[in-house]
Amino acid sequence: MSIVSERPAATGLPVTELGPRFGAEIDGIDLGRLDDDQVLALREALVAYKVLFVRGQHGLDDAAQIEFGRRLGEVTVGHPVHDSGDVAPEVYSLDSQDNGFADVWHTDVTFVRRPPAISVLRAVVLPPNGGDTNWADSQLAYESLSPGLRAYVDTLTAVHDGSREFGYYLAQRRQGRGNLWEGEVFTELEPVEHPVVRVHPESGRKGLFVNPGFTSHIVGVSEYESRGILDILYAHLTKPEHVVRHRWQPGDVALWDNRSTAHYANRDYGDRHRVMHRITLRGDIPVGPATTGR
Repeated sequence: MSIVSERPAATGLPVTELGPRFGAEIDGIDLGRLDDDQVLALREALVAYKVLFVRGQHGLDDAAQIEFGRRLGEVTVGHPVHDSGDVAPEVYSLDSQDNGFADVWHTDVTFVRRPPAISVLRAVVLPPNGGDTNWADSQLAYESLSPGLRAYVDTLTAVHDGSREFGYYLAQRRQGRGNLWEGEVFTELEPVEHPVVRVHPESGRKGLFVNPGFTSHIVGVSEYESRGILDILYAHLTKPEHVVRHRWQPGDVALWDNRSTAHYANRDYGDRHRVMHRITLRGDIPVGPATTGR
Protein backbone atom coordinates (compact mmCIF):
# COMPACT_ATOMS: atom_id res chain seq x y z
CA MET A 1 0.00 0.00 0.00
CA SER A 2 1.31 3.45 -0.86
CA ILE A 3 1.62 6.10 1.80
CA VAL A 4 0.54 9.69 1.30
CA SER A 5 3.08 11.94 2.95
CA GLU A 6 3.89 15.61 3.16
CA ARG A 7 7.55 16.33 3.93
CA PRO A 8 8.22 20.03 3.41
CA ALA A 9 11.71 19.77 4.88
CA ALA A 10 12.66 17.05 2.41
CA THR A 11 10.67 17.90 -0.67
CA GLY A 12 8.40 20.90 -0.20
CA LEU A 13 5.68 18.99 -2.08
CA PRO A 14 2.99 16.50 -1.07
CA VAL A 15 4.01 13.15 -2.52
CA THR A 16 2.61 9.64 -2.66
CA GLU A 17 5.42 7.35 -1.64
CA LEU A 18 5.72 4.11 -3.58
CA GLY A 19 8.29 2.49 -1.32
CA PRO A 20 10.45 3.25 1.72
CA ARG A 21 12.24 6.38 0.52
CA PHE A 22 12.32 5.15 -3.08
CA GLY A 23 9.90 6.20 -5.79
CA ALA A 24 7.05 8.67 -5.51
CA GLU A 25 4.14 10.11 -7.47
CA ILE A 26 3.48 13.83 -7.42
CA ASP A 27 -0.04 14.82 -8.43
CA GLY A 28 -1.73 18.12 -9.13
CA ILE A 29 1.18 19.96 -10.74
CA ASP A 30 1.82 21.16 -14.29
CA LEU A 31 5.49 20.73 -15.19
CA GLY A 32 5.18 23.52 -17.74
CA ARG A 33 3.91 26.07 -15.20
CA LEU A 34 5.95 25.55 -12.04
CA ASP A 35 7.22 28.51 -10.03
CA ASP A 36 10.84 28.66 -8.87
CA ASP A 37 10.09 27.26 -5.41
CA GLN A 38 8.28 24.29 -6.93
CA VAL A 39 11.20 23.58 -9.27
CA LEU A 40 13.59 23.62 -6.32
CA ALA A 41 11.26 21.37 -4.33
CA LEU A 42 11.01 18.96 -7.25
CA ARG A 43 14.79 18.76 -7.48
CA GLU A 44 14.98 18.06 -3.74
CA ALA A 45 12.31 15.37 -4.06
CA LEU A 46 14.22 13.76 -6.89
CA VAL A 47 17.36 13.42 -4.79
CA ALA A 48 15.30 12.06 -1.89
CA TYR A 49 13.10 9.60 -3.80
CA LYS A 50 15.37 8.97 -6.83
CA VAL A 51 12.49 8.47 -9.30
CA LEU A 52 9.34 10.58 -9.59
CA PHE A 53 6.21 10.03 -11.66
CA VAL A 54 3.98 12.93 -12.70
CA ARG A 55 0.73 12.08 -14.46
CA GLY A 56 -1.60 14.22 -16.55
CA GLN A 57 1.05 16.20 -18.45
CA HIS A 58 -0.93 16.11 -21.70
CA GLY A 59 0.06 19.65 -22.70
CA LEU A 60 3.79 18.91 -22.58
CA ASP A 61 5.49 18.68 -25.99
CA ASP A 62 9.19 18.42 -26.84
CA ALA A 63 9.79 22.16 -26.51
CA ALA A 64 8.07 22.35 -23.13
CA GLN A 65 9.91 19.23 -21.94
CA ILE A 66 13.24 20.82 -22.86
CA GLU A 67 12.30 24.11 -21.22
CA PHE A 68 11.29 22.27 -18.05
CA GLY A 69 14.65 20.47 -18.11
CA ARG A 70 16.50 23.77 -18.38
CA ARG A 71 14.86 24.92 -15.18
CA LEU A 72 16.15 21.79 -13.42
CA GLY A 73 19.69 21.91 -14.80
CA GLU A 74 21.79 22.07 -17.95
CA VAL A 75 20.17 20.09 -20.78
CA THR A 76 22.55 17.99 -22.86
CA VAL A 77 22.33 16.76 -26.42
CA GLY A 78 19.89 13.84 -26.54
CA HIS A 79 22.57 11.18 -26.99
CA PRO A 80 26.29 11.07 -27.82
CA VAL A 81 25.87 8.95 -30.97
CA HIS A 82 22.21 8.22 -31.73
CA ASP A 83 20.37 10.21 -34.40
CA SER A 84 16.73 10.55 -33.40
CA GLY A 85 15.70 12.11 -36.69
CA ASP A 86 13.24 14.98 -36.96
CA VAL A 87 13.25 16.09 -33.33
CA ALA A 88 15.15 18.73 -31.38
CA PRO A 89 18.85 17.91 -30.77
CA GLU A 90 18.14 17.67 -27.03
CA VAL A 91 15.63 14.83 -27.51
CA TYR A 92 16.50 11.15 -27.60
CA SER A 93 13.57 9.36 -29.23
CA LEU A 94 13.11 5.74 -28.19
CA ASP A 95 10.92 4.37 -30.98
CA SER A 96 10.11 0.66 -31.01
CA GLN A 97 9.84 0.78 -34.81
CA ASP A 98 13.49 1.89 -34.99
CA ASN A 99 14.95 -0.57 -32.48
CA GLY A 100 14.31 1.87 -29.66
CA PHE A 101 14.34 -0.64 -26.84
CA ALA A 102 15.92 -0.51 -23.39
CA ASP A 103 15.34 -4.09 -22.24
CA VAL A 104 18.58 -4.46 -20.28
CA TRP A 105 19.29 -3.01 -16.85
CA HIS A 106 21.33 0.15 -17.33
CA THR A 107 22.04 3.66 -16.13
CA ASP A 108 21.93 6.27 -18.87
CA VAL A 109 25.13 6.95 -20.83
CA THR A 110 27.63 5.75 -18.22
CA PHE A 111 30.10 5.09 -21.04
CA VAL A 112 31.16 8.75 -21.06
CA ARG A 113 33.45 10.57 -18.64
CA ARG A 114 30.63 12.73 -17.27
CA PRO A 115 27.36 10.76 -17.39
CA PRO A 116 24.03 12.62 -17.19
CA ALA A 117 22.79 13.44 -13.71
CA ILE A 118 19.05 13.36 -14.39
CA SER A 119 16.76 11.99 -17.10
CA VAL A 120 13.24 13.15 -17.95
CA LEU A 121 11.14 10.70 -19.98
CA ARG A 122 7.78 11.50 -21.57
CA ALA A 123 5.30 8.98 -22.97
CA VAL A 124 4.49 9.87 -26.60
CA VAL A 125 2.96 6.68 -28.03
CA LEU A 126 1.99 3.78 -25.79
CA PRO A 127 0.84 0.26 -26.58
CA PRO A 128 -2.56 -0.68 -25.11
CA ASN A 129 -0.71 -2.65 -22.43
CA GLY A 130 2.83 -3.69 -21.63
CA GLY A 131 5.97 -1.59 -21.85
CA ASP A 132 6.26 -0.90 -18.12
CA THR A 133 9.55 0.51 -16.83
CA ASN A 134 11.37 -0.64 -13.69
CA TRP A 135 13.84 1.35 -11.59
CA ALA A 136 16.31 -0.06 -9.05
CA ASP A 137 17.57 1.91 -6.06
CA SER A 138 21.36 1.61 -6.19
CA GLN A 139 21.82 3.28 -2.80
CA LEU A 140 19.47 0.93 -0.97
CA ALA A 141 21.14 -1.97 -2.77
CA TYR A 142 24.57 -0.85 -1.59
CA GLU A 143 23.40 -0.26 1.98
CA SER A 144 21.85 -3.74 2.19
CA LEU A 145 25.07 -5.51 1.20
CA SER A 146 27.04 -7.21 3.98
CA PRO A 147 29.57 -4.89 5.67
CA GLY A 148 32.53 -6.90 4.36
CA LEU A 149 31.33 -6.77 0.76
CA ARG A 150 30.58 -3.05 1.06
CA ALA A 151 34.13 -2.43 2.27
CA TYR A 152 35.54 -4.43 -0.64
CA VAL A 153 33.51 -2.87 -3.45
CA ASP A 154 34.31 0.58 -2.04
CA THR A 155 37.85 0.02 -3.36
CA LEU A 156 36.97 -1.12 -6.88
CA THR A 157 36.91 0.59 -10.28
CA ALA A 158 34.98 -0.63 -13.33
CA VAL A 159 35.22 -0.03 -17.06
CA HIS A 160 32.15 1.23 -18.92
CA ASP A 161 32.05 0.60 -22.67
CA GLY A 162 29.37 1.87 -25.06
CA SER A 163 30.69 -0.05 -28.07
CA ARG A 164 28.71 -3.18 -27.32
CA GLU A 165 25.44 -1.28 -27.57
CA PHE A 166 26.31 1.55 -29.96
CA GLY A 167 29.58 0.66 -31.68
CA TYR A 168 28.03 -0.85 -34.79
CA TYR A 169 25.44 1.93 -34.93
CA LEU A 170 28.15 4.61 -34.79
CA ALA A 171 30.27 2.95 -37.45
CA GLN A 172 27.52 1.93 -39.87
CA ARG A 173 24.52 4.18 -39.33
CA ARG A 174 26.50 7.35 -38.57
CA GLN A 175 29.61 6.58 -40.67
CA GLY A 176 31.80 7.14 -37.65
CA ARG A 177 30.53 10.61 -36.79
CA GLY A 178 28.23 10.97 -33.83
CA ASN A 179 26.89 14.02 -32.03
CA LEU A 180 28.54 16.94 -30.27
CA TRP A 181 28.82 15.97 -26.61
CA GLU A 182 30.73 17.95 -23.98
CA GLY A 183 32.22 20.07 -26.74
CA GLU A 184 33.57 17.17 -28.82
CA VAL A 185 32.11 15.20 -31.71
CA PHE A 186 31.91 11.51 -30.90
CA THR A 187 33.89 9.58 -33.50
CA GLU A 188 34.69 6.52 -31.40
CA LEU A 189 33.51 4.96 -28.17
CA GLU A 190 36.53 4.80 -25.90
CA PRO A 191 35.95 2.89 -22.64
CA VAL A 192 36.01 4.95 -19.45
CA GLU A 193 36.59 4.04 -15.82
CA HIS A 194 34.22 4.86 -12.96
CA PRO A 195 34.19 3.82 -9.29
CA VAL A 196 32.04 0.76 -8.58
CA VAL A 197 30.56 2.69 -5.64
CA ARG A 198 29.55 6.28 -6.31
CA VAL A 199 29.15 8.95 -3.65
CA HIS A 200 26.16 11.12 -4.53
CA PRO A 201 27.35 14.73 -4.87
CA GLU A 202 24.21 16.17 -3.24
CA SER A 203 23.13 13.65 -0.60
CA GLY A 204 26.52 12.09 0.20
CA ARG A 205 25.00 8.60 0.11
CA LYS A 206 26.86 5.71 -1.49
CA GLY A 207 25.34 3.64 -4.27
CA LEU A 208 26.37 0.91 -6.69
CA PHE A 209 27.46 2.41 -10.00
CA VAL A 210 27.71 -0.60 -12.30
CA ASN A 211 25.15 -1.84 -14.81
CA PRO A 212 24.82 -4.76 -17.25
CA GLY A 213 24.18 -2.43 -20.17
CA PHE A 214 27.54 -0.65 -20.19
CA THR A 215 29.89 -2.05 -17.53
CA SER A 216 32.36 -4.45 -19.16
CA HIS A 217 34.65 -5.51 -16.30
CA ILE A 218 36.26 -4.71 -12.98
CA VAL A 219 39.78 -3.26 -13.15
CA GLY A 220 42.67 -5.20 -11.62
CA VAL A 221 41.07 -8.63 -11.19
CA SER A 222 40.82 -11.66 -13.45
CA GLU A 223 37.99 -11.98 -15.95
CA TYR A 224 36.55 -14.83 -13.86
CA GLU A 225 36.61 -12.76 -10.65
CA SER A 226 35.23 -9.72 -12.46
CA ARG A 227 32.26 -11.64 -13.80
CA GLY A 228 31.58 -13.16 -10.40
CA ILE A 229 31.68 -9.81 -8.62
CA LEU A 230 29.47 -8.12 -11.19
CA ASP A 231 26.96 -10.97 -11.24
CA ILE A 232 26.63 -10.73 -7.45
CA LEU A 233 26.11 -6.96 -7.60
CA TYR A 234 23.62 -7.12 -10.49
CA ALA A 235 21.55 -9.82 -8.81
CA HIS A 236 21.51 -7.83 -5.58
CA LEU A 237 20.75 -4.50 -7.27
CA THR A 238 17.67 -5.88 -9.02
CA LYS A 239 16.13 -7.75 -6.08
CA PRO A 240 12.37 -7.02 -5.95
CA GLU A 241 12.70 -5.07 -2.70
CA HIS A 242 15.03 -2.62 -4.44
CA VAL A 243 12.76 -2.11 -7.48
CA VAL A 244 9.74 0.06 -8.28
CA ARG A 245 7.70 -0.57 -11.44
CA HIS A 246 5.72 2.02 -13.37
CA ARG A 247 2.75 1.25 -15.61
CA TRP A 248 2.63 4.03 -18.19
CA GLN A 249 -0.45 6.06 -19.00
CA PRO A 250 -0.88 8.81 -21.64
CA GLY A 251 0.42 12.10 -20.24
CA ASP A 252 2.95 10.47 -17.90
CA VAL A 253 6.38 11.92 -17.26
CA ALA A 254 9.09 10.16 -15.25
CA LEU A 255 12.13 11.87 -13.76
CA TRP A 256 15.00 9.91 -12.29
CA ASP A 257 18.42 10.44 -10.77
CA ASN A 258 21.01 8.51 -12.77
CA ARG A 259 23.46 8.89 -9.91
CA SER A 260 21.38 6.59 -7.69
CA THR A 261 19.33 4.33 -9.98
CA ALA A 262 19.36 1.84 -12.83
CA HIS A 263 16.33 1.05 -15.01
CA TYR A 264 14.85 -1.50 -17.40
CA ALA A 265 12.00 -1.14 -19.94
CA ASN A 266 9.87 -4.24 -20.45
CA ARG A 267 9.78 -5.41 -24.05
CA ASP A 268 6.55 -7.36 -23.78
CA TYR A 269 4.24 -5.57 -26.25
CA GLY A 270 5.10 -7.42 -29.46
CA ASP A 271 4.95 -5.33 -32.63
CA ARG A 272 2.71 -2.66 -31.12
CA HIS A 273 4.10 0.86 -31.25
CA ARG A 274 5.83 2.54 -28.31
CA VAL A 275 7.60 5.92 -28.46
CA MET A 276 9.22 7.69 -25.52
CA HIS A 277 11.07 11.02 -25.63
CA ARG A 278 13.93 11.51 -23.19
CA ILE A 279 16.08 14.48 -22.27
CA THR A 280 19.07 14.42 -19.94
CA LEU A 281 20.74 16.96 -17.67
CA ARG A 282 24.49 17.38 -17.47
CA GLY A 283 26.14 15.54 -14.63
CA ASP A 284 29.53 15.48 -12.96
CA ILE A 285 32.43 13.05 -12.97
CA PRO A 286 31.56 10.09 -10.69
CA VAL A 287 33.53 10.08 -7.45
CA GLY A 288 34.05 7.07 -5.22
CA PRO A 289 34.63 6.65 -1.47
CA ALA A 290 38.41 6.57 -1.85
CA THR A 291 38.35 10.10 -3.29
CA THR A 292 35.85 11.61 -0.87
CA GLY A 293 37.04 9.75 2.21
CA ARG A 294 33.48 8.63 2.98
